[in-house]
Amino acid sequence: MTPPSLFRHRNFMLLFGADTISQVGTQISMLALPLVAVLALGASEFETGLLVAAETVAFLLVGLPAGVWVDRMRRRRILITADLVRAALLASVPITWWLGALTLPHLYGVALGMGLATVFFDIAYQSYLPSLVGRDQLVDGNAKLEIVRSAAGVAGPGAGGGLIQVLTAPVAVLADAVSFLGSALFLWRIDAAEQTPDPAERRGLLKEIGEGLRFVATHRILRMIAASTATANFTGGMLAAVEMIFLTRVLGLSPGAIGLLFSAAALGGLTGAAIVGTVVRRAGTARIIWLSILATGPFMLLVPLSGPGWGTSLFAIGMFMHGVGVVLYNVSQVSFRQSVTPEHMLGRMNATMRFVVWGTLPLGGLAGGVLGELFGARTTLWISVALGLLAVVPLLLSPLRTMRDLPAPQEVGA
Repeated sequence: MTPPSLFRHRNFMLLFGADTISQVGTQISMLALPLVAVLALGASEFETGLLVAAETVAFLLVGLPAGVWVDRMRRRRILITADLVRAALLASVPITWWLGALTLPHLYGVALGMGLATVFFDIAYQSYLPSLVGRDQLVDGNAKLEIVRSAAGVAGPGAGGGLIQVLTAPVAVLADAVSFLGSALFLWRIDAAEQTPDPAERRGLLKEIGEGLRFVATHRILRMIAASTATANFTGGMLAAVEMIFLTRVLGLSPGAIGLLFSAAALGGLTGAAIVGTVVRRAGTARIIWLSILATGPFMLLVPLSGPGWGTSLFAIGMFMHGVGVVLYNVSQVSFRQSVTPEHMLGRMNATMRFVVWGTLPLGGLAGGVLGELFGARTTLWISVALGLLAVVPLLLSPLRTMRDLPAPQEVGA
């Protein structure tokens, strides 16, 4: 029997609405914070790399214990608290700018605090969805939420670039602060029953962290997905450290033009989200995980080939195809992770995966900042995209290479 559409599912639609509001604002801040550093504070390549690292180092600092805490607490409450914290942090940027007190250390502090809140939000969010919609609708739910993220990515950077150009980058950050308040309001209205975990079942922080690590490390598919994603994110951190420098100082683009380029990348994600159901059915649930990277990864070689004028189209094409591949990959592998993990282990599984795959982002950001200082932005982009092509290797060395479809949950083991 076909389950009812999630668009008729009240609580999912509230989550959908919260995600929509938050994602649009986040896209604005993704442009605004680095541009505040580069344009308002004159940050160098290395200083911009530190900002990228500060945004993501929280996954290394608290990623594993956060998974235990998410499994011990009501997840909706964690989501709301994280949204409120992020709203307050972002609001401090325009306030200090208006007072003439904005500094790079303040931006680093905001980025670090945002990262800490995001760790808890992301782990709780991916752990909350299965109980909200049921595991038979995970692919559909993840695909719809990816459409939100990608659609916001299409509209957000273009709107954000124009907003930054008119109002300046620090003021544009305020839009994201407001968006997190709106997201918290939608989450507060969700009325799905959520059982509070029994405190008597707690076995100690380190022991529970170890259970999450072992679950991923001994799983024949999850560990290869972790290795592949970690490689891709490390090289993505390298790229993020220098791309604003490249676009503003090498290509000479305005914030509005940069916003349009990022919209092209997000349009690729929207395309991927729209076709993921059809592609998965035709290619297979296992095959699409590695095929999505293998087919779209080489297009990223167009990014460092970009130049002024018409040459910016190469950047747009490369990022568009990258967006398609990332969404196809993420919807497939995240849905699989959620489906094979027991309810009581979801927080720790997601935390372990996030610790590994997002923990490489700050390392990549630092590496990109150092390489940018030594060799320049364009050379660093070449190194980043070349290394990024290796992300598919762990998947091709895994059982996925010979499988068309992923096995049923009860068939998957160590």
